[in-house]
Amino acid sequence: MSDKLKEIINKQGEQQNISLDQSDDIVQLVGFVIGEEEYAIPILTIQEIIKPFSWTRVPQVPKYVMGVFNLRGSVIPLIDLRLKFGLSEQKHNDETRFMVMKYEDDVAGFVIDRLTMAIRLKKSDIGPAPDTLNGEDTMIEGVGKQEDKIITILKVNKLLERDF
Repeated sequence: MSDKLKEIINKQGEQQNISLDQSDDIVQLVGFVIGEEEYAIPILTIQEIIKPFSWTRVPQVPKYVMGVFNLRGSVIPLIDLRLKFGLSEQKHNDETRFMVMKYEDDVAGFVIDRLTMAIRLKKSDIGPAPDTLNGEDTMIEGVGKQEDKIITILKVNKLLERDF
């Protein structure tokens, strides 16, 4: 093998190692808006994102539990994040989406106001949840810093906890 070919193969190997090391340092999230705030969750916790469709109301549940819906044979609870976060109810519009999240065996659909974008953040750009929050009980995983904004990263396992 020629020296030039060996050099090219070595450079490719080094570049692959560098990109693998950097990918371990990146967190992939999906951003969405509730009210005026932008939130994000890890991309791998999303089962799917769909346009709103009909659901069935369920009696004697908290106001933020809108009801249940059928997704390919599975009955899934539907939770309005506006109401869960203490905001006023809002009519669904063209930007409203149902975001179906999954963590281990728990699955639920969440109504979000608007989907923003896929976000890639370095782990070093993610800070801890504010100290004012109650440790393990908080829904906030951390705070992501981008050039022009701050994004609250939520704990999907806490969102999916059943308190109804």
